[in-house]
Amino acid sequence: MAEIVMPRLSDTMEEGTILRWLKSDGETVSRGEELVEIETDKATMVYESDQEGPLTLIAAEGDTLPVGTPIARVGAATEDGDRKTGLAEASPAAPGPATPVTAAAPAPPEPRGDGATRVKASPLARRIASERGVDVAAIAGSGPGGRVVKADVEGAQAGGAVPVPAPAAAVDAVTTAKGTTTDVELTKLQQTVARRMAESKATIPDFSIEIDVDMQECVRLREQLKQLARDGAEAPPTYNDMVVKACALALREHPTANGSYRDGRVQLHSRVNVGVAVAAEGALVVPTLFDADTKALGEIAREARALAERVRAGTITPPELGGGTFTVSNLGMFGISSFAAIINPPQAAIMSVGALQRRAVVDEDSGEVIARPMLTLTLVCDHRILYGAEAALFLGRVRELLQAPAALTL
Repeated sequence: MAEIVMPRLSDTMEEGTILRWLKSDGETVSRGEELVEIETDKATMVYESDQEGPLTLIAAEGDTLPVGTPIARVGAATEDGDRKTGLAEASPAAPGPATPVTAAAPAPPEPRGDGATRVKASPLARRIASERGVDVAAIAGSGPGGRVVKADVEGAQAGGAVPVPAPAAAVDAVTTAKGTTTDVELTKLQQTVARRMAESKATIPDFSIEIDVDMQECVRLREQLKQLARDGAEAPPTYNDMVVKACALALREHPTANGSYRDGRVQLHSRVNVGVAVAAEGALVVPTLFDADTKALGEIAREARALAERVRAGTITPPELGGGTFTVSNLGMFGISSFAAIINPPQAAIMSVGALQRRAVVDEDSGEVIARPMLTLTLVCDHRILYGAEAALFLGRVRELLQAPAALTL
């Protein structure tokens, strides 16, 4: 019998949760047929079978398992012992006779440390409930065994579910000299972000440089695009879209900034894939604009908007989150003038975008002090890949493109 294991659906995935089996135990599955719905640290997606034959389920719905762990077998059983339908049976350490458990059987309620019963809910549902202040205990789950899933939380919120002040993920509270301290479980996504950011700060010798950009011409360009957009349904490109396009063009001219550091080597990539950081549900997600250097400004704007919507809706897929060669992170909408973001390893650099603000500057022609729309860009670089002079040339080229943005529209 061939084994089907928990697949690695993204480059950061270490474990996955089986939300729903799409085929029953004993049913025949074909190669390429939708088999199981899996929740990862980034998204929920359907995995297709790479085998064909009679199906024997090993893992149950709701189980969270490491990548590479067998979740099912496909093919004719060679002996009775080969057909195992419960996860407990698959463990050689389980004492005594095994008790068969079908994958569709509801799991018993999970006890909490305080003696109460822990509500069964998918990690994604818990995360959404925590962010929106919805009590998962007040929701009737439609998932396997009454498990609360994302759709239940969204439906409950629309129907007026009772909000709770404390996060649903709070697991313990201790009273100390600091007052009541509550421990809150991190979601899988938050754990991944925490691990990667710690890795970045611990292993990358970074430095940052910043530059002020006169955005007067970009403001004029956007006003013109707004006028054109009034005749249609599309929103005009944002200033961040313009920064992304300018970075993509500059990366094509400065390929080292588009590289990666791996195992003592610098890797130069032929494609310019710009990741755009999106804040969503207590974490940071970076979907990718592939081949951004070849895309028109309007195309970048449409794709960036669609990707951000899918991130916030929790429908973004792992392929849309990988393959990035450079990242743009923007906190300008929060009024932040400038900041130094953390590099997304193994990328060479990340561009931090501050707020567009009217500032007093000296006019080069008249010498008078005038107000101009200014933007501060901060480039954080991996010093193993980029050196100061090369980083400065790249950042300077981004400013040139933004101060004469006609090239962004080509």
